[in-house]
Amino acid sequence: MARPPSPRQLPPALLLLLLPLLLRAGYYLPTEGRLMNSCLQARRKCQANPTCNATYHYLSSCASSRSIPSPAEEPSVPKDCMEAAQQLRNSSLMSCTCHRRMKNQATCLDIYWTVHPARSLGDYELDVSPYEDTVTRKPWKMNLSKLRMLKPDWDRCLKFAILCTFNEKCDRLRKAYGEACSGSRCQRHNCQGQLRAFFEKAPEPQAQGLLFCPCAPTDQGCGQRRRNTIAPSCVLPSEATNCLELRQLCLSQPLCRSRLADFQTHCHPMDVLGTCATEHSRCLQAYMGLIGTAMTPNFVSNVSASIALSCTCRGSGNLQEECEQLEESFSRNPCLAEAIAAKMRFHSQLFSQDQGGADSAFSVMEHQNKNPALRPQPWVPSLFSCTLMLVLRPSLW
Repeated sequence: MARPPSPRQLPPALLLLLLPLLLRAGYYLPTEGRLMNSCLQARRKCQANPTCNATYHYLSSCASSRSIPSPAEEPSVPKDCMEAAQQLRNSSLMSCTCHRRMKNQATCLDIYWTVHPARSLGDYELDVSPYEDTVTRKPWKMNLSKLRMLKPDWDRCLKFAILCTFNEKCDRLRKAYGEACSGSRCQRHNCQGQLRAFFEKAPEPQAQGLLFCPCAPTDQGCGQRRRNTIAPSCVLPSEATNCLELRQLCLSQPLCRSRLADFQTHCHPMDVLGTCATEHSRCLQAYMGLIGTAMTPNFVSNVSASIALSCTCRGSGNLQEECEQLEESFSRNPCLAEAIAAKMRFHSQLFSQDQGGADSAFSVMEHQNKNPALRPQPWVPSLFSCTLMLVLRPSLW
């Protein structure tokens, strides 16, 4: 029986010409293929080389046998395991990355931490994240007529909640975590999973709108809605644990460990002047990636935009200073605070009562998109960067 002909692949030149149209139509290349060097791809290449494959398997046995040290212990990796990792220094495994929205993310992260045994124990550098975020987002289409439908006396957090219902995906994911995190029926593990799903899969403008909606200092109802976006009564522990113990729990979980490394990579000041490592948008993505993990941060109250972990440094003993540094990486982080403040300012402009406010918001978005220093570099060729502009259009999604 004759085999059916295999589908022909488009020539690269034709694919590049069609790429802007495919992006506008909502088509995307497979998520793994959008990464410069996915750990899944690197692992397959390693398997084809007997020496690399044998070394990787040895490192896997190292990973299965090591344990996360207690806060008072110094992290250490057996010498033979470190030597095995060094043998892979010229392979693509050492520079491989993952993405928060990719399929098989857990497998990808397992590969990453296997070949970086020292980082697995928390001994990672601040400029190293397992995530590569060069994936292009869809343009943000905002329906101005829908904005005008919102009542002027509604607070901005309520307005963003209503806007989420206009988007089928945002509404569905929000209802899913609302149900999983509600009252006495809440099971923390399920609640955390649904929260992660929302912030990974919901359209980013809607998710950020719910989390970073600006409230007047006296509007406690607005602040409560904002703070309850991540269901603090369920997803966070009922009693504040020690921050170092919380970090130890996080380091024992590859996903949480990855999100913490990503946050420390993109939301830390590089010098005493407070110069931030990366742009605001990347810091906010890293911050949102922690929601639904053991290190879930949240607003401290209904009347403040300050952020903190749900932990304390009481009882830290001679590790008090280290504990306070961890705590202050959230509560006194100038990069995170300015990123959140900038997003809230943008949301305030978006909801100005007149058309001028919307025009001003458009200008802010356009400026952020044109300035390469203010956004991650897209994976598509710069020839097509005009297709990636953030656009306000009069049509609904």
